[in-house]
Amino acid sequence: MTLQRLARPLTLVLLSAVVLYPLVWMLGSSFKSQEEVLNNMSVLPNVWTPGNYLDGWNNFDVSFGRFFVNSALVAGLTVVANCVSCLLAAYAFARLKFKLRGFWFAIMIGTLLLPGHVLIVPQFVMFKTFGWVGGDWPYAPLIVPQLLATEAFFVFLMVQFMRGVPRELDEAATIDGCTPYGVFRHVILPLSRPALVSTAIFSFIWTWNDFFRQLVYLSDLEKYTAPVALTLFIDSSGQSSVGPMFAMSVLSLAPVFLFFVAFQRMLVEGINTSGLKG
Repeated sequence: MTLQRLARPLTLVLLSAVVLYPLVWMLGSSFKSQEEVLNNMSVLPNVWTPGNYLDGWNNFDVSFGRFFVNSALVAGLTVVANCVSCLLAAYAFARLKFKLRGFWFAIMIGTLLLPGHVLIVPQFVMFKTFGWVGGDWPYAPLIVPQLLATEAFFVFLMVQFMRGVPRELDEAATIDGCTPYGVFRHVILPLSRPALVSTAIFSFIWTWNDFFRQLVYLSDLEKYTAPVALTLFIDSSGQSSVGPMFAMSVLSLAPVFLFFVAFQRMLVEGINTSGLKG
C-alpha cells in the first residue's frame, strides 16, 4: 500500500524533472561563458558569468528593452482584438438566427485544419498589395487580421460557453425591452468573463512566443520583437554569442511565466466553464 501511494508522486516528480530540465539548463547556461556553454553540459556553470545579461541587453544598436516593448505592444493589441472580434462572432453563431448559420460555422471550424504555414504566402502577397509590409506601421499584418475574428479556436471556445448560458435569460431581457444588442450588453457580456479571460491568456502567450509570422513581416531592427531579436545573436558567418543569447532567452520567458502564474486560477476556471471539459 505504501508503494502504491509513493508511485504517483514519484512519477509526477520524474515527469516534472524531464519537462523542466531544458528550462533549468538554459537558466544555468545564461551564466556560462562562451567556451563553457560548448564544453560543459552540466546544469551549473563552473565559473559564473553574470555579465551575459548586460552584454545581451546592450549587444545591438538598439537596447533589448526596445524589443520587449515591441512584443508587449503586439501582444497587448492582439489580446484586445481577439477578445472583441471573437466575442462578437461567437455571439452571432450562438444566439442570432441567420441564413446558413450552420454552414458558415462549419466553414469556420474547418479553418482549424489549415496549417498557418499554408496561408502565409497568400497572406503575405495580400498584405504586400495593401502596402502593409515594410510600411510606416509594420505591425498591421500581425494585428489587423485579429480584428476580423480569424482565430477560429477562440470563436469556438466562446460559442461553446454561450451555448451553456440559459436562453431564458435572453427571453427575459427581450421581454424587458432589450434589443439583440441589449441582450449582448447586459446578459452575455457579463457572463462571458471566464471565456474572455481564457482567450486573453492564450492570445498573449501565443503572440508573445510567435516567431515565424513576426520574422516574415518585420524587417526594421527597431521594430523587431523579442523572439525575432534573439536570432540576431547568430551572425551570417555562423558565429554566435551563446551566453548573452541564453540570458535574453531567460528574460524573454519571464513575462509569459509571470502572466501565467498571475492568471493561472482564472485560466483553469475559464477552461472548465467554456465547454472544453468533455
